[in-house]
Amino acid sequence: MNKKFFIGLSALFVLWLIALVMWIAGRGQVYSPAHKERGLALNLMKEAKNLEAKEKWLEAKKIYQKLIADFPSAREVMSWQRKAEEINLKLLFSPAMTPGAEVYEIKRGDTLIKIARNFKTTPDLIMKSNQLSSDRIMPGQKLKVWTVPFSIVVDKSQNLLMLKIKEEVFKTYVVATGLNNSTPVGHFKITNKLLNPTWFKAGAVVPAASPENILGTRWMGFNLPGYGIHGTTEPESLGQQVTQGCVRMLNSDVEELYVIVPAGTEVTVVD
Repeated sequence: MNKKFFIGLSALFVLWLIALVMWIAGRGQVYSPAHKERGLALNLMKEAKNLEAKEKWLEAKKIYQKLIADFPSAREVMSWQRKAEEINLKLLFSPAMTPGAEVYEIKRGDTLIKIARNFKTTPDLIMKSNQLSSDRIMPGQKLKVWTVPFSIVVDKSQNLLMLKIKEEVFKTYVVATGLNNSTPVGHFKITNKLLNPTWFKAGAVVPAASPENILGTRWMGFNLPGYGIHGTTEPESLGQQVTQGCVRMLNSDVEELYVIVPAGTEVTVVD
């Protein structure tokens, strides 16, 4: 009887000891640095979403930038980058004043083209930022005008185009580049911009409305004849090296970029 009692007691002790070890291990897992880091990230994500719901865009963007900087290895890092880029465009295309913009009071003799030239921006961006339905403006009227220059980096290895302000990636676009790595590497400038461009190919002139016009809805030519950024009639080709050397974009993307960047914008193409 005593022997059975001691055997049972020993078994209970062993079970208790196993449970204690598992409990300690569990506490160690919950409070490990990785779990603490995950908890911080989740709290910041919740804070960012709450700010978005309140339309506090600048504050929300700062949270997403903090998430990217503090947790670069997190599985959500690309979605945080996309969120920050969405907010960038939302702010750029709204009358809300943000870093990079200033208020300009219209003077007699001003036109949107003249104002855009003076501030090195585009008339289209001034119109969109101020929700103008026409280019008619009046002296004394106040407008939001973007004043910080944009630049473009095309990464051929990833088939990505990055619109940048200084070192910040403002927006990222998937593009197609030249077959057999034929898009030239180097530093260029946008020298001309065309709406619904005609395609002049060897032995033929393809009008803008033709489904065979591979230039799509917009053209932004480089200071290297024959090369530039344009739309496409073949969206399925994006993300590949398939063009004759130009940078090809989705039509809706190139239309967006066309509004933002003026002639003179610097373009860097890298392998």
